[in-house]
Amino acid sequence: MSQTTLTISSKNYSSWSLRGWLLARFAGLEFDEIITGPDDASAKAEILLLSSSILVPCLRHEGATVWDTLAIAEYLNELKPDAGLLPADRIARAHCRSICGEIHSGFATLRASLPVNLKGHFPGFKIWSRAQADIDRVCTIWRDCLTKSGGPFLFGNRSMADAMYAPVVTRFMTYDVKLDAKLAAYAHNIMALPEMQEWIAAARLEPAEIEELEVEY
Repeated sequence: MSQTTLTISSKNYSSWSLRGWLLARFAGLEFDEIITGPDDASAKAEILLLSSSILVPCLRHEGATVWDTLAIAEYLNELKPDAGLLPADRIARAHCRSICGEIHSGFATLRASLPVNLKGHFPGFKIWSRAQADIDRVCTIWRDCLTKSGGPFLFGNRSMADAMYAPVVTRFMTYDVKLDAKLAAYAHNIMALPEMQEWIAAARLEPAEIEELEVEY
């Protein structure tokens, strides 16, 4: 086994695991996956937003143990400064950190109303008005970043921000959230990333289901 490990939970349901995994892959860090199944009580609590302390994903590297997703991002940026996790420009870098912090700590209604479910697809899904406010804010963030950078990713090249917002892209796909042409193109670019395609393929092979996250009509 590699000296470096990344502990994650369900690839179908866990937004935080996806973020940590993408960050490590974007950084070019080689690691072994340790997967905690969704039947594990702590993993299920994380996925269902019942845990006050999110301990997944957890990166272990050369004696360091890092479990908060933003902390993982900053650690990887220090470890692999040429990987481009943060923009080179000081102002863009501050902007990137700000929107990453916003998705890390906010959008609770969006998380609860549109849980990540990569195997699901619910066209015509009725979105609660408070969740729509979160969706509108995400769209404003994306539009602002893409206008300033010119795309194709939020800060031109893929960065920490794209890893942090990738689970939101999957939510929009799962629940049929309508996007304008610019934002739809961005969402397509995220979903087309080889790393995302690899993650989604693995998610589709997961046999376990969490009933609380399956939409019923």
